[in-house]
Amino acid sequence: MALQRAPSDRVPPPLSPDAQRTFQNQYPPQQQYRPPQPMRQNSNFSQSSGNSGPQTFNPHSFPPPRPYAPNPQTYVPQQQYPQQQVYTSNYVPYNPRAPPQNAYNVPYQQNQYDPNYQQQFPPQTQYVQAQRPPSHKSQEHGRPWLDSNSDSSDGGSRPLQVVQQPLVQEVISPTSSQNRRPSFPSLKRGTSRKPNVPNRSYAFDAPDDATKRTNKGNTRAVMTMLADMWLIHMIVIFGLVYVQTFMLWNYDDELLWNWTCYYKLGWLLPTPYTIICLFGLIMPYRTPRFLYHDKLAKRRCDNLYILTVTRGNNREAVYRSWNAHRHLERIHPSVRVHVLTDEPYFFENINCYTCPKTFATAKSKYKARALEWYRQTMAYTEFDWILHLDEESVIDDESVRRVLEYIWYETDMHMGQGPILYNQYRYWKNWIFTVADALRVGDDLSRFHLQLTYIKRPIWGCHGSFLLVNGLVENAVTWDLGSLTEDYEFAMAAWKYGFKVGKIPAFIREQSPQGVLDFMKQRRRWFVGIWRLKHPLPKIWAGFWTFGTLCLFTTIATIPLGFFYQYGVPRWFGLLKDLTSSTFLYLYVLGIFVQDLDKGKHPLLVVVHLPLTLIVSFIAVLLETASVLYGIIFPPKDFDVIKK
Repeated sequence: MALQRAPSDRVPPPLSPDAQRTFQNQYPPQQQYRPPQPMRQNSNFSQSSGNSGPQTFNPHSFPPPRPYAPNPQTYVPQQQYPQQQVYTSNYVPYNPRAPPQNAYNVPYQQNQYDPNYQQQFPPQTQYVQAQRPPSHKSQEHGRPWLDSNSDSSDGGSRPLQVVQQPLVQEVISPTSSQNRRPSFPSLKRGTSRKPNVPNRSYAFDAPDDATKRTNKGNTRAVMTMLADMWLIHMIVIFGLVYVQTFMLWNYDDELLWNWTCYYKLGWLLPTPYTIICLFGLIMPYRTPRFLYHDKLAKRRCDNLYILTVTRGNNREAVYRSWNAHRHLERIHPSVRVHVLTDEPYFFENINCYTCPKTFATAKSKYKARALEWYRQTMAYTEFDWILHLDEESVIDDESVRRVLEYIWYETDMHMGQGPILYNQYRYWKNWIFTVADALRVGDDLSRFHLQLTYIKRPIWGCHGSFLLVNGLVENAVTWDLGSLTEDYEFAMAAWKYGFKVGKIPAFIREQSPQGVLDFMKQRRRWFVGIWRLKHPLPKIWAGFWTFGTLCLFTTIATIPLGFFYQYGVPRWFGLLKDLTSSTFLYLYVLGIFVQDLDKGKHPLLVVVHLPLTLIVSFIAVLLETASVLYGIIFPPKDFDVIKK
């Protein structure tokens, strides 16, 4: 059967070459309609028997026949068969143990301050109580403040209202007073339902003078040196052990045990702790030198809150911290510098957040209570990060940049921590306290380095200062904790939820206590607070602290007994003793060496400090032992605040 050709007067005129090229550009071949299967016979077509007459079509039949392939000169695919936009989603059910997910299920490839990025990611939806007067919507940096008392005042009976607020402000230059961050509706203190929060950022009120900054250090140089010192640690420690075991002391090779080994067992009690530190020292130091680069996809970070927590009674320390950190908001638009105090201590003209006396939690007190109020006030999201600092802590510009890089590139981490130095104020003013805190620096560079770089779980807890936490973690764990060491308990709870912690390749700087009683109270609170935690691991580490006390008593008892009972010592016993003592003393020396380099001390003075550290370390060990005994005999009933 042949189809009859349509009359010539119904055939459209051919297109010109230019029109054909326009048609091909506007309607590519893949967009033209193609029938998915060959055309089939239909009863609506009538055939004349024996003749090849034309087909006739019945328009009243159903379903209609499949049309012919369209003529490219008359077919317009957008009008007849419009192309549909396809939406895909990678939605997965919420899992509280899973790492923070991107709310839009897309890779982190662009900076959130790019206008194209802002169009791609709309503002987050936040929920606030409806029917609130406009004057109560205090804002800072474009984010609404949620009234922490609203749930208790109205019982949550009012419905929730969806309010769209942009989380990212326009990037502006702070050099001119006209280009500062925009101020928001003002809050007169004492007349609003939110009197304890600032209505704007005061970081740009004063001009930035780089010559007057106090947050200085050699972070880049010291971190570069530590990245390659693991081999030096191995050579020095094992060299000292070899000299003591095989050259200095006369141990007996044929003896395996004698009765003097019973009371000398106290020497070996700290051996598990020193072996852990030894492994941390000889493991390679992870550095971002070859890991971070601009081609990597960045994790989204809306806000980085640099939060200094203080009671507020030390006015000098509060302003000293604020003056050292306020210019950090110029480094990146996401940086926010805040100071958290307790009522009635409020400081004007700084970003001071004061926890009211009326705020109460189920278990937390003091610092943990203030942190819980701050968490509820700020309404964290998974794109917020909080860097916790103590009142005497100071972080330099290079360390802040490294914290931002850690947030952007360490996408599988929920928490972070770095080493703490104690050379910011009054360094070497008191030799005993300077050397005593040098052990804490060595502990950060060894034991905590092993935990944060390789284990990535807070099995030994975390410090309360230089603790970087994601908002999702704080919302899951909260600070409603009833311990003297809230930082350790928070780390244990975060580990229970499955969150991971990593190492930040940066430093913060603090100062040592300046009095014997303050030093002993600080160590007593740590020891008793860790011992009282319900988890078994903290009790083990507190036990190692007690073993150090027994080791000191063993050393003191061995001196007089050695004159009356001159028995040999097995070489294997002496080897373990020398390994413990060499590693322990090396932690003191390493802590002083790193702090002197960071402080920029003269090389000759650095060399003089090393043997001086070995001598003063014995006095520091006596103080540590006295602090443990002080905690066992007179445990603290409350939180001790020491003056620095």
